[in-house]
Amino acid sequence: TTGSRAFIFDQTGKAISSAYQEFKQYYPKPGWVEHDADEIWQSCVTVIKKAIQKAKISGLDIVAIGITNQRETTVLWDRKTSKPICRAIVWQCRRTADICEKLKAGTYRNTPLENIFHKKTGLVLDPYFSGTKIKWCLDNIRGLRLKSEAGKICFGTIDSWLIWKLTGGQSHTTDMTNASRTLLFNIKTKKWDKEILEILGIPKSILPKVQNSGSIFGWTKGGIITGLPDGLPIMAVMGDQQAALYGHGCYGSGQIKNTYGTGSFLVFNTGKKLIYSKQGLLTTVSCDVNGNPIYALEGSIFITGAVVQWMRDELKIIKDSADSEKIIQNLEDSGGVYFVPAFTGLGAPYWNSRSRGLICGLTRGSGQKHIIRAGLESIAYQTKDVFEIMQKSLRKKIKEIHVDGGACRNNFLMQFQADMLGCKVVRPKNIELTAQGVAYLAGITIGLWSKKDINQMNKVDKIFKPKMSINEIAHLYKGWQDAVKRAL
Repeated sequence: TTGSRAFIFDQTGKAISSAYQEFKQYYPKPGWVEHDADEIWQSCVTVIKKAIQKAKISGLDIVAIGITNQRETTVLWDRKTSKPICRAIVWQCRRTADICEKLKAGTYRNTPLENIFHKKTGLVLDPYFSGTKIKWCLDNIRGLRLKSEAGKICFGTIDSWLIWKLTGGQSHTTDMTNASRTLLFNIKTKKWDKEILEILGIPKSILPKVQNSGSIFGWTKGGIITGLPDGLPIMAVMGDQQAALYGHGCYGSGQIKNTYGTGSFLVFNTGKKLIYSKQGLLTTVSCDVNGNPIYALEGSIFITGAVVQWMRDELKIIKDSADSEKIIQNLEDSGGVYFVPAFTGLGAPYWNSRSRGLICGLTRGSGQKHIIRAGLESIAYQTKDVFEIMQKSLRKKIKEIHVDGGACRNNFLMQFQADMLGCKVVRPKNIELTAQGVAYLAGITIGLWSKKDINQMNKVDKIFKPKMSINEIAHLYKGWQDAVKRAL
């Protein structure tokens, strides 16, 4: 969401090189978040070139490409010129809140629209997803609807945009994990849903072809720009959260992971079983070891790692995200301070797009350290909100959770997380599991590795076990729930 990264993995599954570049975040109005799709593409070109240079190899040495991406972010571009129609509307953007409210109040053939969308897509009516973002563009950008109906416009999530650019406009495709996040894809029939497209007024002609996550999405063309040879196959595509699940080796039913990125996402693999939640969890498409579609339950938390970025960039109370653990190491607790980071509303299990952030419980003795600790604790509390509902939906006790993403380096946070959840927290040696996951799938799809190979390549760094008393957990968590009520 905040930058692009390229990794090169060798035959042993080891990342031998990587490169990273941030790109600009645009906030044209409160609650609106945008990206420049061309800038995202240019950042990808830069990191691909840098990763190849760092590895001291040639682009000719690469056998396959895997793409994993921020999901839901909406890109619309001209089919002929490949130029974006407008800035990409980011998954965090809340501009379609009114559209979602109207849909929630509506019916279609005497059935509440909310029920139709949930049953068909597994999702809730929230600005988070791509469908209402597309509708907003069609309704607000002059001439766009006519062009779309004439087949002159392409829609895609970031994966589709990158596939289009890498293949020189030859392939307009996506995979099922990304399609299942658009609010337009029927997760039972595994096709774009005609009825939903009609309800939202979206022409099918703008949508990409949907494929299994492990399949050929196209071949590179015009690779002189990226340093990649022409004809290199794109062999795997997965949304970032499903890729992280795969990277952990959780491609079998009954396994769960949490990724700590800009937001956090708990994903529980339910295999071939389609489970619907009545308490704010999403039902989404994941994939098995070969990239074929299966199902998962997901809890989407909008702001977690971004809390630390905000304390760094806006409050300026830390210089580097990694400093947060060191600064609070001698602090016994948060001093009753709670931080609810509802900067763009609250995701699961609340799904309240109009909530806004707050810091409460401040006293004369509160200081920067208490706010920093409260910010870190908010990540664990939000995870617990989702975790508890997931256990209820599954009617089973979850004994361990796999973690990845930048914030899982923080030992304080991981121990506090284990305490709050009352289960083991398993951190792998490689915490960039999204890239590893899609690399593994690309390797399996092209025949480089087997399931046995990738199971052996996964290594554990540390296991955090709960230490806190039940009474202390209950006391701290009640304070969090009281703070959330204020934000709501």
